[in-house]
Amino acid sequence: MRVPHLVLAVCVVALAAFLAIQAVFVLPFMVRNTNQGAVAGAATGQATFDIAKIPPLAREMAPIITSFVATDCPELNPLRVIAEVQAESGWRPTAWSNDSNGGAAGLLQINQANWKNLGGQAWASVPPPSGADIFDPAIHMRLGLKFLCSNLRGMTAHIKQTGKSLEPHDAMSVCHIAGCGRVLLSRTGIPQSGEAGCGDECVSLIRRYLDNIRKYEREWAAAESAPSGDGGPVPGGADLAGLPASVPFAGPPTGCVVDDPTTAGCLTAATAHALQQLRSAFGPQIASVSCYGARPETPFSDHPTGKACDVFPDRFGVFPAGERLAAGWRMASWTRAYAGPLKIRYIIWQGRYWDPTTGDQGGWGEKYTGAGVYDVTNPTGGHYDHLHISFTA
Repeated sequence: MRVPHLVLAVCVVALAAFLAIQAVFVLPFMVRNTNQGAVAGAATGQATFDIAKIPPLAREMAPIITSFVATDCPELNPLRVIAEVQAESGWRPTAWSNDSNGGAAGLLQINQANWKNLGGQAWASVPPPSGADIFDPAIHMRLGLKFLCSNLRGMTAHIKQTGKSLEPHDAMSVCHIAGCGRVLLSRTGIPQSGEAGCGDECVSLIRRYLDNIRKYEREWAAAESAPSGDGGPVPGGADLAGLPASVPFAGPPTGCVVDDPTTAGCLTAATAHALQQLRSAFGPQIASVSCYGARPETPFSDHPTGKACDVFPDRFGVFPAGERLAAGWRMASWTRAYAGPLKIRYIIWQGRYWDPTTGDQGGWGEKYTGAGVYDVTNPTGGHYDHLHISFTA
């Protein structure tokens, strides 16, 4: 099922005003030797994927994806493209779905109006007949990548203009499943029920869609050479000069009753307060934040109860370096310093785990094991790309 798009949200039209302010990330692109490393991705700033794990047709389309990103859209994450196709069609090139926009076809489930705007052929019937160009995997990927890049650039400009904390690739994905108006007209970019023409069913669909994409990204991300997790700055190693002290949380414990500004979910009052304090202290050093969310693979997670946030100093799925890494360490040290006033239960960052009882064992906190669930060599599984912060109330 797809969500009926707002008239404003026909992406090619709605984004035209934003595309004059395109975000530019001119970075070199690399495809690693797939006979040896079995991974492909960007040399800097992008998550890589394990080509042995992705679906067979995705392997065939990987050169088209990586070539397009290298030459036309360096900011587009190849792993997100592969995961989004899986969420849309399961990598079935002749997939078809009926919706209020006249139906959607092919790998990326594109409707006829957008397909024609991208340069594709008009459909001879609805659904398109077998042999239509929209069902040709190579043609579909080449035009579909233009569609994704256009949405990504428009949403990146919108996020920069409005200060929304949504990660641009997530905004791109919301555009795809529900229309760009859901991003443009909602407070956070991921609508809550009643916002941007999105009811309960629409909100649920968007949430499931993003959860599925992130699940595929975790499963298919390449196992890069991760830091060991055996060391890292100890308290005092990060420069906290110039950062404000936190304002303590003074309220009573609550349930998940406060709107989550990072998703369509909810937070406890203590979590919402700590998030506001963190944003006030670090501002643009925070690339994105995601708090409430389903975690079916980890039933003990604090995310579904609104008592945890994942804070990214860089993009999802990458090992941050340089100033981005330093910013992450400042956030980790600052939240640790104010763990009591902010009701922080524990922090995971850079393959390390800390709570008020651990002390420092061979580095900052102690080595993180992944609790037998996560691949700790993965940027996300090992918490190298984000700080996980859980709260007591």
